[in-house]
Amino acid sequence: MHAVIGWMHRTPRTVAILACVIASVLLFVGAVAHITDLLHRGLHPYDWAPDWLHLYWSSLAVLDLLAAALLLNGKRHGVDLACAIMTTDAAANWYAVYGIQHSDFLAQPSLQRLTAFALLVLGATPFLRKHLTN
Repeated sequence: MHAVIGWMHRTPRTVAILACVIASVLLFVGAVAHITDLLHRGLHPYDWAPDWLHLYWSSLAVLDLLAAALLLNGKRHGVDLACAIMTTDAAANWYAVYGIQHSDFLAQPSLQRLTAFALLVLGATPFLRKHLTN
C-alpha cells in the first residue's frame, strides 16, 4: 500500500497537467452536447426520460463547463466537481439504459464511453490532487 501511495505523490507535474487538459477537453465536449440538445430540442430532449433526468442533463451544460474551467486553472475544486459530475452522470445514464430503456451496456456505445471517462476521472484524481491548488 505504501508503494502505491508513494507512487501517487511522485506523479510528474507534466502528467498531471496533461490529464487535466484531456479531462477538460472531454468535459467541454460533454457541455457542447448538452448545449446542443438544449438548443435543438429544448428542456425535454428525450421523450422517454423523466423530468428529473432532463433537469440533471440540462444542468450539465453549465457544470461541465465549470469543471473544465476549474481544471484548466489548476484548481482542486475542478477535479472534485468532475468526480461528482462523472459519478452522478454515470449513475443517471446507467439508470436510463437499464431502468427506462431496458437496454444493456454492450448495446450502448455512449454509455461505454461515459463509463470509461468516469473511471478515468475517478482513477486519476488521487494522482492529480497534489498538483492542484485550492
